[in-house]
Amino acid sequence: MDANELQARFPRTSQYDPEWILEMGMGSHPLWMTEWLCQKMDLRPGMRVLDLGCGFAASSVFLAKEFGVQVWATDLWVPATDNWKRIQRVNLADQIIPIHADARSLPFAAEFFDAILAIDCFYYYGTDDLYLNYLVQFVKPGGQLGIGGAGLVQEMPTPVPEHLREFWSQDLWSLHSASWLRRHWERTGLVDIESADTMEDGWRLWIDWQRRKAPNNTPEITAIEGDAGRNITYTRLVARRLPNMTLADYAWPDTLKAVLKDFQPSQDGQHQPTKSESAEGAANSPPST
Repeated sequence: MDANELQARFPRTSQYDPEWILEMGMGSHPLWMTEWLCQKMDLRPGMRVLDLGCGFAASSVFLAKEFGVQVWATDLWVPATDNWKRIQRVNLADQIIPIHADARSLPFAAEFFDAILAIDCFYYYGTDDLYLNYLVQFVKPGGQLGIGGAGLVQEMPTPVPEHLREFWSQDLWSLHSASWLRRHWERTGLVDIESADTMEDGWRLWIDWQRRKAPNNTPEITAIEGDAGRNITYTRLVARRLPNMTLADYAWPDTLKAVLKDFQPSQDGQHQPTKSESAEGAANSPPST
């Protein structure tokens, strides 16, 4: 794909130093993915945005610069101290806060964010049937959630096609199609799906980036080139949290949540107060007369 076509498709990204992007990339091209996802999102200056699985925080830098939002750059694999240094080097210390956290144990207040984005990482933790029920608590009602990254045109057939077998490892079973992701979120009733699609010629961009970032990654380049967009591509999903939805907090994966330690369901399946909740309720009750 030539430079003029890339500039037309990703005009914001084209303003960034290509060497800086290469240095900041971990999986897919971090700015192509972020710009493509943001085309379907409503981001405005001053918003609080969670960049979940931010990697080296390239996407966080892009969000802060391009949209004037405040970003909580959150990642498990990259130390917050390292990202803080990267943030300082681009003079965005007043807009980006680095956080080291697990996506299943997030240290944020409920309804704290105006929007949540996850760039090329959601398949590592988000395909659990109950995960959206956990994540959605952190965005305000009416706020958007958006994910973009590696995915499938349709669900992977079995057996895996011959041309993909050397490349296709067990961890890749968490990749899914846009239609699968739509159903995965839509059935919960927690969000309204605004967009679920695949990137046009995503496989070509995949190869283009790999040849720049990891030219010796022959198995992946050969597999994607041989597939030619039949199975593997980039997917995008954007949804908005619906108001007045009840979340099943006892099913959250957060192991730090105290309710999981002494939760006891009643016979009718409804949540019963834990010992700590009962004690708190008694302490806050007015004295009897």
